[in-house]
Amino acid sequence: MTDPLFDLSGQTALVSGASRGIGEAIAHLLAAHGAHVICTSRKLEGCQAVADAIAAAGGSAEAHAVHVGDPAAIEALFTTLDAAGRRVDILVNNAAANPYFGPAVDMTLDAYEKTVEVNLRGYFWTTVQAARRMKGHGGAVVNVASVNAERPAPGQLVYSMTKAGIVNMTEGFAKELAPLGIRVNAVLPGLTDTKFASALTSNPKIMDMMLRLIPLARVAQPGEIAPAVLFLASPAASYLTGAALPVDGGYLA
Repeated sequence: MTDPLFDLSGQTALVSGASRGIGEAIAHLLAAHGAHVICTSRKLEGCQAVADAIAAAGGSAEAHAVHVGDPAAIEALFTTLDAAGRRVDILVNNAAANPYFGPAVDMTLDAYEKTVEVNLRGYFWTTVQAARRMKGHGGAVVNVASVNAERPAPGQLVYSMTKAGIVNMTEGFAKELAPLGIRVNAVLPGLTDTKFASALTSNPKIMDMMLRLIPLARVAQPGEIAPAVLFLASPAASYLTGAALPVDGGYLA
């Protein structure tokens, strides 16, 4: 039986970037605690596989292809959900872009714009669309940021500054949306074993340096990040808004 503090029965959770990694783990965990999960990613095939796996495990989910770097695509998703009578109670902004690793002075404008469009504008516009629909009943927004928000990493200047922007956005929305009964919090994952982070985890020199900085001396698994999102989305965090919770093995300690 699900603990009432973490029971999401009857609620609908929208998870962006749900086709793999941290987003996939989040989608499975929210579904396991009773939520109907809307899985989104750029490619339908990936998020449909996650939705099918959730259903096979006894949960409830659906899949939609959405590029969060495209405001029109975000609006189209919510229009589709409106037409289906699907009310979003929980929004997890997780989709992210980091197309460039290296010195900022060598970064192309295209790579810069893609990073900002997905990581900042995408989170902002998805939150706006969700909040407009949560007005009458409240809800919870959880933004997946990064420890880079607090400590910019070498070779990841623009990615890091977008993650810092997400934390600031979280705090701003928390204050603005609280009167509407909408809580807004963020999770700051440390280095996690995902395809997204493979440029780091597959480099022995970088890994040796990073593991020296992480007190637990290992990278996280996606399933170790997801419980923080569940907590912030659940009744257990009913008096928590505007927080940025590190899940980083002690890296920021």
